[in-house]
Amino acid sequence: MHYQFARRLDAAPESFLDRLFAVSRDPDIISFAGGLPMTALIDVAGIRDAAAAVFADEGESALQYTTTDGYLPLREYIAARYRTRLGLPATAAEIRITNGSQQCLDLIAKCFVDPGTVVGMERPGYLGAVEAFSYYEPRFRTVPVTAEGPDMAAFSALCHEEKPAFFYGIPNFQNPSGTSYSDAARRACADICRETETIFYEDDAFGELAFDGQPRQPVKKYAPECGVMSGSFSKTVSPGMRIGWVYAPEPVIKTFDCVRQAADLHPNALAQAIIHRYLTTHDYEGHLARVRRVYAANCRQMCDLLDDLLPDITHTTPAGGMFMLATMPAGRDSMALFDACLKERVAVLPGVPFYAEGGGHDTFRLNFSTATEEEITVGMGRLAQAYRHCG
Repeated sequence: MHYQFARRLDAAPESFLDRLFAVSRDPDIISFAGGLPMTALIDVAGIRDAAAAVFADEGESALQYTTTDGYLPLREYIAARYRTRLGLPATAAEIRITNGSQQCLDLIAKCFVDPGTVVGMERPGYLGAVEAFSYYEPRFRTVPVTAEGPDMAAFSALCHEEKPAFFYGIPNFQNPSGTSYSDAARRACADICRETETIFYEDDAFGELAFDGQPRQPVKKYAPECGVMSGSFSKTVSPGMRIGWVYAPEPVIKTFDCVRQAADLHPNALAQAIIHRYLTTHDYEGHLARVRRVYAANCRQMCDLLDDLLPDITHTTPAGGMFMLATMPAGRDSMALFDACLKERVAVLPGVPFYAEGGGHDTFRLNFSTATEEEITVGMGRLAQAYRHCG
């Protein structure tokens, strides 16, 4: 049988995500390759109580079809948090609930990208975004990310000369590098976006995971009309519930609703109601504080072990989030390291998939949110052994 698959499949890179999840499920492998929150930190009891309350109070409606825009009380909660935490004048009308923030990537691309459309991204940038956008056949144009944020000369040239449909960036604890934009870089990005009428697609999946608990002002704060933000409860409450959202200006929201209806009609009604009940009846701030403490300790431990065991490797030192990026000496290959690591029963993520225009062969990403203190100690020892073997 000859199957006539769509040509757009040819434009997509080979997915590394399936391999990551397969590795993460293998109990014999200590995985620093995935992007999972720590399972032990999920508040199972609290979510169970919230679910029971939803079934008792609104079970029939929570199990029925609902509206495309999402559960209004949850949208109001998210908008209020934007107002109190970041000073953004958000309203529920500007927010749409999605099945994880990953769905936002697909739907925003569907709204803005035709074959050949220029899409701007960080270099390195989130591999899930590269894969999601690729199905719409854009022309990727990437901007190097420094410790302070995007290379501003390259960012300005991209926006003025290439006129991208949008620039996708992660200003807070970037995936894969763990770095964050300075406030000056955020303001500069906003100024350039206003001048060129460029949309800044701001993925804020990690904003609540600052180790110091202090919020960073988003680019959207300085250029509201240019800002599209997405967020998620996957990294803070439960990834399995698949609840994310997009916060965008009204014209974008209207178009977003159209493509959303064609995709899946509406987000998961039951999960939305449970998340909302949990957030409004449990100590969410206390939960976040516990998560931050654990991740900060894990990050320090991993950085110290890298310095001690692999002194010829440089790495970022994140102030939040879940990831750091390591760079090997010139000539070393991260794919060879990946294979060597699996033989030692540890996993890291090669940097190559994060580079939409090629590169990253000497880099790899490490996740510090999933493993325990003991697993980090053992796993980093295995990584050092693999590194010596892969020459």
